Amino acid sequence: MSRRIAWIGVVFLGLIALVVGQAANLTFFHATTLNESGYNPRINQSGLTYARGDILAADGTVLAQSVPSTSSTYPWKRLYPLGALTAGVVGFASPYYGTWALEQEYNSILSAHSQPAQSWSQLINPTQAASKLVTTIQPALQRIAQNALGGRDGAAVVLDPRSGAVLAMYSNPSYDPSGMTNISQTAQAATWKAITTNNGHGFPPLGNVAVQQTFPPGSTMKVVTTAAALLTKPELLQKSYPVVIATHLPTTNNLLYNSGHTPCGGTVVAMLPASCDPGYALLGLDVGADGMSNTATAFGYNQRPPLDLPSVTPAYFPPSSAFQYDLPGLAFSSIGQQNVRATALENALVAAGIANGGVIMAPHFMSEILNADGSIAKSYHAHGWLKPLTSLQAAELVPLMRGVVTHGTASGVGFLYQNQVAAKTGTAQTGNSHNNTDDWMIAFAPANHPTVAIAVVVPFQSIDYTGALVAGPIVKCLIEGTLAIQAGLAPTGTSTTCPR
Repeated sequence: MSRRIAWIGVVFLGLIALVVGQAANLTFFHATTLNESGYNPRINQSGLTYARGDILAADGTVLAQSVPSTSSTYPWKRLYPLGALTAGVVGFASPYYGTWALEQEYNSILSAHSQPAQSWSQLINPTQAASKLVTTIQPALQRIAQNALGGRDGAAVVLDPRSGAVLAMYSNPSYDPSGMTNISQTAQAATWKAITTNNGHGFPPLGNVAVQQTFPPGSTMKVVTTAAALLTKPELLQKSYPVVIATHLPTTNNLLYNSGHTPCGGTVVAMLPASCDPGYALLGLDVGADGMSNTATAFGYNQRPPLDLPSVTPAYFPPSSAFQYDLPGLAFSSIGQQNVRATALENALVAAGIANGGVIMAPHFMSEILNADGSIAKSYHAHGWLKPLTSLQAAELVPLMRGVVTHGTASGVGFLYQNQVAAKTGTAQTGNSHNNTDDWMIAFAPANHPTVAIAVVVPFQSIDYTGALVAGPIVKCLIEGTLAIQAGLAPTGTSTTCPR
């Protein structure tokens, strides 16, 4: 009998241990996920009872706010004053379709929750209210990007390379999120269908092109290829490659031609500004598959950037094993073609890493979280994400990228103080017959002390277009606007070519 009682005791102790263990597991490892879940009844109920917290831009502009509605079921309605201008970043909070973008990422703090107690009575009965989210977004830069894209599909990302703050992220197509807060479920269903239906290029308006769509980076990849040489075989920077219009690809009888069938070659000092395809294909082959793949990964390829948005797509560079029997593929990958794919965010991070002395700071939108009474609940603390280069190695790339602007493929863009801008153009040939281009530019400024890093991509352009011609003017205007804001001036652009 005593043995049976002992076994029963052991079983009960085991059950108690399981309960305690699961409670600890939920408390310490799953609390955040459960707090933010749309199925959490506390959050659902607070959304019906209390106003949702504001989302603010860096300059104080309201990006999202809740106002009283005429519905007895849903007493609060969400408003988005800037509409499609910031929809890709801000998202929506819908009573029928849930949350998206920053509204989803910060759902737990934007929903009503217990606020810090200011008195003993509040310790017993805590105040329920929503917190506010202050972002790093500059609406003026969003407008510059929107106007400069001019309705074309594409994306622009503007970063502060010193902190990782996302100053602007605009994508087209976009959408007006107000339709997702309509009291009528039928009206919301119609809006949902419209914003989740692909356009002619396969992009749904709900998708954020800057972080969800990948494109061949074209010649912007040559910056990474140069970095790969620096990291693995620095003597290659002094190697002079043949001045030719085309080079033979290994193991085949095929030729890789330079753009426009113009001759180019020499060392990287000559080849990067001129964006020499044959020379950089040979450089990538000299670096080797391991060096190229490892360096691309060091810059953030093949991993999700730690941006505070849902559904961020990683860039892609093939593993070194993919080139074991495909050296021509390595040659093409070294110039940003073949299977290499990048988001606008990833390419902006590449530029930012070089600008910031070899350290890629973690990108972020959150600047501060404010309690309902306006006090600061949390401030963002900048921190590094990756360190692909040393400061000395990054410094070697800066004059090469400045050469792209002073006497290379970006020399015709018309940058103000162009000797203080470092850039790289990219024109990736796409389509079944290579009859389209995805046009890129990455850049940072001022080159001697960078405070802004940018990537712009405009896909599906004519074969006659280039990164300098299409993306260049957008980058120029965003650099002017950012530097104006950082100097405390009105960001209207300092030249008449920038849309206002």
